[in-house]
Amino acid sequence: QVRFVESGGGTVQPGESLRLSCAASGGIYSLNYMGWHRQAPGKQRELVARITSGGGATYAESVKGRFTISIDNAKNAVYLQMDSLKAEDTAVYYCVANLGVYVVAGPQDYWGQGTQVTVAS
Repeated sequence: QVRFVESGGGTVQPGESLRLSCAASGGIYSLNYMGWHRQAPGKQRELVARITSGGGATYAESVKGRFTISIDNAKNAVYLQMDSLKAEDTAVYYCVANLGVYVVAGPQDYWGQGTQVTVAS
């Protein structure tokens, strides 16, 4: 069974920074990509950033230049450095990992439980 440990959420003022961390464990034999999605109240879940095991990163237009995603393949972990935070970044942030897991046929997406990020003055 895949388990996630997410940390780093909290409440900050506009312009400040946060760093989210997410580590997956449990019967993993391959890692294809990891990433972060977010969901604000009343809105659909959206991609924030994603990074492959090879280091190729994709960002939502709204966070380009402010957020930086990184991966540690050895730890099955992904990090999101969020700088110059804005009120519109307020959301629950979910970690996602595309993993190959023993006794499960084929790689698939697994989701963390989410961590709240609130940006308010």
